[in-house]
Amino acid sequence: MIASLFPLGWAHYLAGGLIIGLGVALLYVTTGRLAGMSSVFSSSWSFVSQRPFFQQPRWLESRVWRLQMALGLVAGAGLWWVWLGPTQALDTQVPAWRLLLGGVVAGYGARLSGGCTSGHGICGMGSLKLPSLLAVGVFMATGFLTAGVLA
Repeated sequence: MIASLFPLGWAHYLAGGLIIGLGVALLYVTTGRLAGMSSVFSSSWSFVSQRPFFQQPRWLESRVWRLQMALGLVAGAGLWWVWLGPTQALDTQVPAWRLLLGGVVAGYGARLSGGCTSGHGICGMGSLKLPSLLAVGVFMATGFLTAGVLA
């Protein structure tokens, strides 16, 4: 059963989770900042959009470190791919329209819930915040339901 759930093995998932948890904990302990990615998206827009929402002090004051964090995540993924990634390109059989629709729905859900899965699941639940526990429950239930319907 485990082999069918994790055809490429499980150790790298464990290592990734531990590294993410350590990084988030280190950021919080040393700076008091939470590392949710939807806030990175919003604060990054403050560089290019003059809309009042993106020009709020909370986005302006945090946009540099949040953008650095996002670039670090992209660079880390690139380094992993070069050093430890698969030798051949990965492919999906999911149609492009489903990927696009999934991105739009996930983005809308992140905005609606006041954060994304990384913010609520890693930071919010790690801080024992009830709204994050409820949000993650909704995320998981929706994901299970969608997977069951589309499978």
